[in-house]
Amino acid sequence: MRLDHVGYAAGREGLQATARHLADVLGVRMVDGGPHPRFGTRNVILPLSGRSYVEVVEVLDHPVADRAPFGRAVRRRSDAGGGWFTWCVGVDDITRFERLVGQRSEAGSRRRPDGVELHWRHIGIPGLLEDPQLPLLLQWDSPPALHPSGLALTDGTRLAGLEIAGTPDRIRTWLGLPPECAVEGLRFDWLPPGDEGPGLRAVVFEGPRGTVRI
Repeated sequence: MRLDHVGYAAGREGLQATARHLADVLGVRMVDGGPHPRFGTRNVILPLSGRSYVEVVEVLDHPVADRAPFGRAVRRRSDAGGGWFTWCVGVDDITRFERLVGQRSEAGSRRRPDGVELHWRHIGIPGLLEDPQLPLLLQWDSPPALHPSGLALTDGTRLAGLEIAGTPDRIRTWLGLPPECAVEGLRFDWLPPGDEGPGLRAVVFEGPRGTVRI
């Protein structure tokens, strides 16, 4: 189990401008990712060190975006000005989590602009609307060499911490973790939900530019 990526919904300036701003702040490259045909969205990838990445997402003007919970969650966050809307934990055996959380995994895919098709299975997309403090659970079915983090030019900026409004015990139960569990090299700061409700509030990065909080 590891932190695979964090998701950022594009603001009113659009996908490319949002991704360019984040890439400039972090000092990383941006790579066109391609569309999610089942979600009604498309993305740009900001690859990071430590086998993780930032996924910047924009909803498409397509009917599927209004039906798919992922597309609706992205649209809701973008309509609010954009920002963090999810975090995703990578797992090796998603069937274990199917039993743990009582949900069946679903298939996901996208085709990169270079024609390479990526495949995975995920759990938890309805929670983006119902309880956004919970991470998505994802098992990559594509070869490890195709993981989006592999597009990083050099070792450098990495994910260092998450600020989450919510309940730690709720997330530990979702992930099947004991209360004393900690993730090496990753700091979690817990905030009260407040008027905005639960969800990912900020992400902290470490790299050549020092500590960056977004």
